[in-house]
Amino acid sequence: MGMEAIGREAVRVVVKTPERMRELGQRLAPLLRAGDLVLLSGDLGAGKTTLTRGLGEAMGVRGAVTSPTFVIARVHPSLTGGPALVHVDAYRLSGGLDEMEDLDLDVSLPESVVVVEWGEGKVEELSEDRLQLVIHRAVGEVASGNGQEDHDVREVVVTGVGARWAGEDLAALGE
Repeated sequence: MGMEAIGREAVRVVVKTPERMRELGQRLAPLLRAGDLVLLSGDLGAGKTTLTRGLGEAMGVRGAVTSPTFVIARVHPSLTGGPALVHVDAYRLSGGLDEMEDLDLDVSLPESVVVVEWGEGKVEELSEDRLQLVIHRAVGEVASGNGQEDHDVREVVVTGVGARWAGEDLAALGE
């Protein structure tokens, strides 16, 4: 996987297949700890849920990670004594933080890893510290290769926001 650092806390990773997107989620898991907020953005079908599935597998949580579109949020308890994974689809959440708390999730957000799809402009106030992953469909020379698979190529820009991420080496995600 290609990778270049953008400043200190942002990393760009080129992901060529859905399987690689899952692996990126798996590589993300060791960096995360209870209380972390991860914002995933990208078009429909960009790979947000695929990435979260890999994350859940590596975190050792219960239940298959599927898109939480209709339930808004799904809690995956840890099977290994680690933090639960709370997978949120904020697409229908208009009120952001207040509405998140109103969901009455059977879990404490500060003791969980919270992954939010479609969360921009809605959940930033949940935490000063967050990890933002923006998934772009790759265009141009990144995608030109061997014809058929080009539509699967994604570029993921990972940015650590806040003191929590200041010291983290996100470059490892690109390996």
